[in-house]
Amino acid sequence: MNNNSFIEEEKCEINIGGKNIIFSTNKMAKQANGSVLVKCGGNGVLVTAVMSDEAREGLDFFPLTVDVEERMYAAGKIPGGFYRREGKSSEKAILISRLTDRPIRPLFDKNMRNEIQVIATVLSVDQVNPYDILVMNGASMALYISDIPFSEPIGAVRIGRVDNEWIINPVYDELEESDIDIIVAGTENAILMVEAGAKEVDEEIVLQAIEKAHEEIKKIIKLQHEFREKIGKEKKEVATQEINQEIKDKVRELSYDKIKSLLDKVVEYAQDEQREQLLDNTKKGFLQDELKVLKSEIIEKLEEDYPDKKESIANSLKEIEKELVRENIIGKSIRPDGRGPTDIRRISCEVGLFPETHGSGLFTRGKTQALTILALGSIREAQRIDSLGVEEFKRYMHHYNFPPFSTGETWFLRAPKRREIGHGALAERALKPMVPPEEDFPYSLRLVSEILESNGSTSMASVCGSTLALMDAGVPISSPVSGIAMGLIKSDEDVVVLSDIQGIEDFYGDMDFKVAGSKNGITALQMDIKIKGINIDILRKALTQAKEGRLYILDKMLEVLPSPREKLATSAPKITSFKIPKDKIGEVIGPGGKNIKMVKEEFDLDEIEITDSDGGGLVSIVAADQENIENAKEKIKSMLKGIEDIEEGEEFLGTVVGITNYGAFINLVPNIDGLLHISKVADKRIKSVEDYLNIGDKISVRVTKIDRKTKKIGLERADI
Repeated sequence: MNNNSFIEEEKCEINIGGKNIIFSTNKMAKQANGSVLVKCGGNGVLVTAVMSDEAREGLDFFPLTVDVEERMYAAGKIPGGFYRREGKSSEKAILISRLTDRPIRPLFDKNMRNEIQVIATVLSVDQVNPYDILVMNGASMALYISDIPFSEPIGAVRIGRVDNEWIINPVYDELEESDIDIIVAGTENAILMVEAGAKEVDEEIVLQAIEKAHEEIKKIIKLQHEFREKIGKEKKEVATQEINQEIKDKVRELSYDKIKSLLDKVVEYAQDEQREQLLDNTKKGFLQDELKVLKSEIIEKLEEDYPDKKESIANSLKEIEKELVRENIIGKSIRPDGRGPTDIRRISCEVGLFPETHGSGLFTRGKTQALTILALGSIREAQRIDSLGVEEFKRYMHHYNFPPFSTGETWFLRAPKRREIGHGALAERALKPMVPPEEDFPYSLRLVSEILESNGSTSMASVCGSTLALMDAGVPISSPVSGIAMGLIKSDEDVVVLSDIQGIEDFYGDMDFKVAGSKNGITALQMDIKIKGINIDILRKALTQAKEGRLYILDKMLEVLPSPREKLATSAPKITSFKIPKDKIGEVIGPGGKNIKMVKEEFDLDEIEITDSDGGGLVSIVAADQENIENAKEKIKSMLKGIEDIEEGEEFLGTVVGITNYGAFINLVPNIDGLLHISKVADKRIKSVEDYLNIGDKISVRVTKIDRKTKKIGLERADI
């Protein structure tokens, strides 16, 4: 083979947070428009970007897809299941796909209709460094050095904080100790995307983390500029979808004054004391319902003159609607439902809706409604994670369902979409820091949020509903959590930050910024931008306004249920856990599980589980009867005792293990027996022990004498 036909591999390297990230191209997947292999530590990810030659006809959106393909061989694993090969994407892979999509999407021309697909194939993982940052930076590099018209690169960095010290791109062990886990993506001059989980941190801490991340992002972007200058391809000229100017003019002529008149009515309603009632007697709200009717009429009328141009007509209508809605907000500070920028929609909260469930919460905010129901189970019911991550089991799960009736529409019910998985993960992140540890609360928890009505901010409504469900069940969460979605309207120097955005404001606005937290601080946030980034001052204003809003919402929730109920729901399984010394685990279990099986049968238990835990073994007991649990707990604790722990006068429920002509040997705890003399077997003089006791009998005995040197124990009956 003539190796001269191969293009020479090109590499570049950067040190971020003390770790080298290496990008290489021209070695793998050379038929893609752009491809890079990204390495850091033992992690290796191949990221490719491909664009179709032709635009897709009839689309009203930019067709960009991002996929993360996890290969189990990357961690030296063979996939589970019958087929022993990878199936559908894991939740982690889907979440990283979304993380990558969100910051690169705004940098494309929104009128492009050529399909663009970014695929990140995970080839190697070291179980030390998270690989999501490599995917995000690799996607930007692959697009930027390719001939795909991608206007400017992004950089992505994760920030952690341990003992008040910032850590750039922390490893998994550092994240365990960190009070914040925040991923920031942006361009050289602005922030595009933020995703974070935190342990009740202050807003100023979040801003510091973002600023710290942006310093590192600029370094990554500088490297991409240099690499493109060296080996980048010339960008293709791609035709974008254009709206017929004649159609635009005709649509404006027919709709502009009518839409403006509707918005003027909203301004009138904003001054009316009955505003909320006027707006609530509609499906989506007065403006959105009226606009829907108006748009249908105009499309129907113009389709006669412009057949097969329905999409162009609809897009022209959207442009005018967007223009006037934004003008109303910036010029008059009046939103589509008559609210001011900081106003929160009306809130209603209910708990305990279904007595047979372990906990339930119904949260309604305007025309957005989330019902969350909680199910509690044993630790054995924790979810097993079959992916490339270090986490193997998950005891706290939050799932989010978005059925078609929530928007008054119809569509086929299928497996959860990426959006549903993403919203569920965000709500899970928001509440996870509040859930007591397994040692204190030995339950698996599954929360399911059913979105019953949708008009903006459903993920934050599910956070609120889930908090109510947890408290209704009596789960001792450390603090209740509420959530709010913030929006932004930006026009040149004019900036309006909106609290509690609804659907139309999300659709025509420039930002969707979700913030969840307790009264003590932020637990989760997620920011997406439709424009080419925002600065730190806008972020500070949004976070400050969000804090005021979420505390107002939290107060409304606590009016219904001020704190978790004192006792768990009666329908919940009874579970108790406690720790035992690690070196005693084997004694408690016994040969072949003999001891633990004996305890399970003796006290009619559903389950006993012993797992390794920090500092020892964690014993979890599950049963229908709490008294049986407590008795089993005492039995197991007694099994831990050595002769040095036994005291005179102490009582045991022992088992007869041997009979002689002078008495009976009673097993008190594993490997420790005592002698019940024949004179102590009954309350009278007897001739034969066997007339009163048999091997295997259980009797209550009391310790009367201990000789620790000879390890002999004398007993008497405690039940006579």
